[in-house]
Amino acid sequence: MKIVTVSAGLNQPSSTRLLADRLSQATVAALEAGGTAATVETIELRDIAHDITNAMLTGFPAGKLPGVLTGLAGADAVIAVTPIFTTSYSGLFKSFVDILDPGTLTGMPVLLGATGGTARHSLALEYAVRPLFTYLHADVVPTGVFAATDDWAGEGDRVNPLPERIDRAGHELAAKIRTTGREGVADPYAGVDPYAGVPSFNELLGH
Repeated sequence: MKIVTVSAGLNQPSSTRLLADRLSQATVAALEAGGTAATVETIELRDIAHDITNAMLTGFPAGKLPGVLTGLAGADAVIAVTPIFTTSYSGLFKSFVDILDPGTLTGMPVLLGATGGTARHSLALEYAVRPLFTYLHADVVPTGVFAATDDWAGEGDRVNPLPERIDRAGHELAAKIRTTGREGVADPYAGVDPYAGVPSFNELLGH
C-alpha cells in the first residue's frame, strides 16, 4: 500500500510536518499489525510552492509538480495536514487543492490533521477542512487530529489526548484502506446535471 502525506507547514522543522509524520507512523503500524505492508511518500508543499503558484497562474503544472500530482493520484490513501491561519487552512494548502484534477481524490481514504498555536482553533478541522474534502468526494475517516503548541509540550502527560487521538486516527485510516480502497470507485456525480430540476427565473416569476 502507498500512503501519500501532504504537509503544508511553512517552516523547517515544523509542527505540521511533525504531526504528518506521527499520523503516517500510526497508520503504517496499524497496517503492518494486520499483515499489510505500506510505504509513505511525503509531499512538503513549501518545496513546490513556486510550482503551485505558476500552475495557478498558467493552468499547467510544471517543474516537480507533474510528478507530485501523479504520485498523489496513484496513492491508496492520503494524509493531509495544514496549519490553521485566521481560523482556516493555509493559502498554500488551498492553492494545492485547487490545482488538483477533478476526481483525483474521489473515493480516496483520507485522514485530516491540523496544527495551531492554540486549541481555540481546533474546530477549524470540522468547519473548514473536512467540508473541503467532502466536496472533493474523498472518503474521510471520522477522527481528525488537531495539535496545538501545548499538546506537544505535554505529550508525555497521561491526560494529554494527542497520542491516543493520533493512534485512533491511524487505525481508522488503516481499516478503511483494508476494507474499501479505491478499486472500482466511480465519481457518484459524474454525468449528473447539478441544476436538473431547478426552476428557471421565468418559471419563478410566473412568465
